[in-house]
Amino acid sequence: MTAPLFHVPAGSLSASTAQVRLDGPEGRHAADVQRLAVGEQVLLSDGQGWLATCTVRDAQRGVIELTVDAVAHEPAPALRLVLVQALAKGDRDLMAVESATELDVDEILPWQADRSIVRWRGERGEKSLRRWEQQARAATKQSRRSRVPVVGQLLDRKGLLARAADADVTLVLHEDADQPLREVPLPESGEVLLVVGPEGGVGPEELSALTEAGAVPVRLGRTVLRTSTAGAAALAALHTRTGWR
Repeated sequence: MTAPLFHVPAGSLSASTAQVRLDGPEGRHAADVQRLAVGEQVLLSDGQGWLATCTVRDAQRGVIELTVDAVAHEPAPALRLVLVQALAKGDRDLMAVESATELDVDEILPWQADRSIVRWRGERGEKSLRRWEQQARAATKQSRRSRVPVVGQLLDRKGLLARAADADVTLVLHEDADQPLREVPLPESGEVLLVVGPEGGVGPEELSALTEAGAVPVRLGRTVLRTSTAGAAALAALHTRTGWR
């Protein structure tokens, strides 16, 4: 079984790190919930590419003392995969965040689409954004990633079009698209923006505006996927084409 992964603050790990004291919420979870014992292995990540393999040398209530056995740094990928996920009801957008993180997405952008039933406003919007961030961090630990994907601020249509104009390739999943995702040329570096609509799909005005901004409507196959699974399926297809970086 793969060793559990815990997060430490950015800048806490380097090639010369020899020992780490894991305390706070992560230490309490390691010591009091998982009850890690002396001699067990643990993975540590700063969420920004550093990953350390460690051995527990002492375990007390709420605190784990670790000896670092090896440290490695994973460089940022040359080709960044960015998921634009429309807000959806019933926590389906949270499911999408979880799956996308497990599938090695680099950034996740919440989108207030025309057909999104859920609306982020004021305190509710801030709370919902924090839930997305927490979901991404939890999925990062579960999938043993060394980098936590960035969760950006909520996009409206204007913000989405601006981001699409800056991307090297923008792909919009749409059931009526003629071009399969597998046929779209991909760059070796830069940014691929993947747009997933809400339950009702991307609206015609949104699709037209995105197409004018240079986006390419694409389809995955014959079936219509839920908003919670479409992004994950597309990311898996992109990884297959790029060799799963």
